[in-house]
Amino acid sequence: MDVLIGTTNPSKVQMFERMLRGHGITFLTLGDLSVSQEPQETGATPEENARIKAAFYGRIHPRVICNDSGLYFAALSLDDPRQPGLHVRTPRGVRLDDEQMIAYYAALARSLGGRARALYLNGYAVCREGRVFSLAENDLTDETGSFDMLDRPSPQRHPGWPLDSLSVDRHTGAYFTDDAAEEAVSEAERLEAQARRARLVRFLEASLGL
Repeated sequence: MDVLIGTTNPSKVQMFERMLRGHGITFLTLGDLSVSQEPQETGATPEENARIKAAFYGRIHPRVICNDSGLYFAALSLDDPRQPGLHVRTPRGVRLDDEQMIAYYAALARSLGGRARALYLNGYAVCREGRVFSLAENDLTDETGSFDMLDRPSPQRHPGWPLDSLSVDRHTGAYFTDDAAEEAVSEAERLEAQARRARLVRFLEASLGL
């Protein structure tokens, strides 16, 4: 089975490959199909934007997975112009490359005292033969997945996820890019992360018809 991942982000492709390993899926990217068109992401939430993208790319390929994320800082109100929300890579309307993102968000964290509590909201959508299914992973009231963003980046990088170089576990202080970051999390955090991953895998399996 071929499945199109509606992204050019290599880290997202690897994430879905790990989740669905063993299902005999060949994952394709937008680059593999020479797709350069992009939908207008007019949704109000990550889930809505993921659905928009899945429906758009579903006209190109029969099975598509799409993801969208929003970044929210606890110290900023939702209507604060500095709150990135759904515009993580395009704060203030300007598209940033990976290193520019690191510089921009390091400066934002510095303006918030050098360490700022943050949370990602994630939405996932699958289009299968024209039908769209979606899942919202969390909401702003759930701090389980929250972390701290610092004004000092790690020298390590995760291609496609530049802000991991600024993000640290709020309990251990380990950067998300540290080799031992996963080993440093608490047992409670590990179990919660495993539960979230299991929910997502079940959603992907069901919606793709695996």
